[in-house]
Amino acid sequence: MMVEFAFEKGGEGWMHSHPHVQSSYVAEGTFEVTIEGRTETLEAGDSFIVPSGQQHGVKALESGRLVDCFTPHRADFLMR
Repeated sequence: MMVEFAFEKGGEGWMHSHPHVQSSYVAEGTFEVTIEGRTETLEAGDSFIVPSGQQHGVKALESGRLVDCFTPHRADFLMR
């Protein structure tokens, strides 16, 4: 499953975990990405992977977009 998220400057994806493997691509902007307590700054063109069950979150240092891929699909994201 592929999902695009838009963030305003200062927007956050709060720390959380899920059983899905997540790969994310920074399509636009700059983000502070934290995975299991390790924080890095990523810019447009960078990517990251979050293994199943690991705590992670992001903060937009400027407005931007992330494209996230999940496997298996996120049933909680599907409209009914």
